[in-house]
Amino acid sequence: MEYVTAVPHPRTPAAGPARSGRRSLAVALLCGALGAAVALLATRQEWSEGTATVAGGAFPLTAKGSDVTGVPAALAIVGLAALVAVFAVRRAGRFAVAAVLTLSGAGTVVAALAGASDSSALDDKAAEAAGDTSATVDALTHTAWPYVAAVGGALLLLAGLLALRYGRLWPAMSGRYERDGTPRPRRGPQTVDPDRPEDLWKALDRGEDPTGA
Repeated sequence: MEYVTAVPHPRTPAAGPARSGRRSLAVALLCGALGAAVALLATRQEWSEGTATVAGGAFPLTAKGSDVTGVPAALAIVGLAALVAVFAVRRAGRFAVAAVLTLSGAGTVVAALAGASDSSALDDKAAEAAGDTSATVDALTHTAWPYVAAVGGALLLLAGLLALRYGRLWPAMSGRYERDGTPRPRRGPQTVDPDRPEDLWKALDRGEDPTGA
């Protein structure tokens, strides 16, 4: 009677890193795209409101995120561009672009949180409405949209951190059609058969003299 010893199936060494690369790529793409969209949307919403005293009466004022600061929207666009550029570069270039993505997310968070308590935009509107440069806004309140923008920045930050950690495992754009700068050999003049009219016409199209020796 023969005994068969069970041999464990060997695992492919690259299976673990490849699986981690795919998962991190999917999460980074989702977080980056969603974070940029959320940050851009939040900057277009109302961040603060208040009143200004005009001719003895209360004049309502509101300020959107873009009125308070343009930094979150600008950094969200930079982060989204960096997320796309990650796949166009390799090695050190990918690390640099991932760092830009990370800094864009962090900057968006900081700028949004700073704008959550900013009153300069409404003060400027109050001075314009009252015709007095020293006028300030009264009954100032803030909405939750600055914090929504900060959440969008946090998602961009997460995408950047994933790119820094797992970016080396992500695929890159194919370089099949990229030119490497090596000069290609020029084709010599093709042999022309004077008895074939089509060869004569092709030679003329190439700028060659079909009657030359």
